[in-house]
Amino acid sequence: MGVLPDAPGTKDDTAPEGVKRSGLFGHSLRETGLAAAFLAPSLVIFGLFFYFPFARLVSWGFYDSRQRGSFYERVGFSHYVDVLTSSEFLDGLWISVQFVLLTVPAGLIFGTLLAVAAHRRLKGMKIYQTIFSSTIATSVAVAAVLFFGLINPAVGVFKVDWLSNPGTALPALALVAVWKNLGLSFVIVLAGLQAVPDELTEAAMIDGYGAIGRFFKVTLPALTPVLTFLVVALTIFGMQEFALPDIITGGGPEGSTSTLVYTIAQKLDPTNITDGSVMAVGLFGITLIIGLGQFILLERGMNRD
Repeated sequence: MGVLPDAPGTKDDTAPEGVKRSGLFGHSLRETGLAAAFLAPSLVIFGLFFYFPFARLVSWGFYDSRQRGSFYERVGFSHYVDVLTSSEFLDGLWISVQFVLLTVPAGLIFGTLLAVAAHRRLKGMKIYQTIFSSTIATSVAVAAVLFFGLINPAVGVFKVDWLSNPGTALPALALVAVWKNLGLSFVIVLAGLQAVPDELTEAAMIDGYGAIGRFFKVTLPALTPVLTFLVVALTIFGMQEFALPDIITGGGPEGSTSTLVYTIAQKLDPTNITDGSVMAVGLFGITLIIGLGQFILLERGMNRD
């Protein structure tokens, strides 16, 4: 009696365990090599234009240059301690913090209000959306010259001497920054509003919530990740502010608008470059902490959802 052949698909073609592992390992190596090949150009460029300059910046901070820019003395980590605890660094940091406190809440509130007002399905609303977002295309120099002309005490429209008063110069710069970043805040919040499901709003209407109640009950919680990102972005912009004090006030009057980045920029001469390097590293650490805080807050918010 003959032996019947195996039915199609019933033959045991299972490979040995060692062959399986070898195949998976080889496939993984090929994928890793392919990923490395695609990433290599960007990593090389990023390394040349960020990692290498940053490493040089950190190394300069271990030296003290006081005579014609020559690194005549290696002082080590004590130079970081001296500069980061100096009144010059702390004053610049405090002015930057005040600038952030003036610009971030105002930019967040006005951007949200404009986005909520423009998030209506009405005829011609696209025109208002374009107007509200137009400040994105305005350069800092143009915004500075525009507002300088408005508040100039001699030829300005309002003729208020804000820029020569140490108590009002920084709020005047903050006003310009809020206007300049208003388009960005508006666009980001508007995009978040468009992502809120209509079903949630309709359910809140059925439950009897009015417009204000729906905003705080439905819209605002749904916008939490977007608003968190916006707060962090505006905070970093504020901490890095340089152009406005440089163009409008030159850091004055009496140093009241000398933000931290403006102070660092004054250290670009050879005799002070090591102090500026330490301040720049300190600013990088501050912004890095802010960025990490953003990711932590966003992750916690997503986990709660």
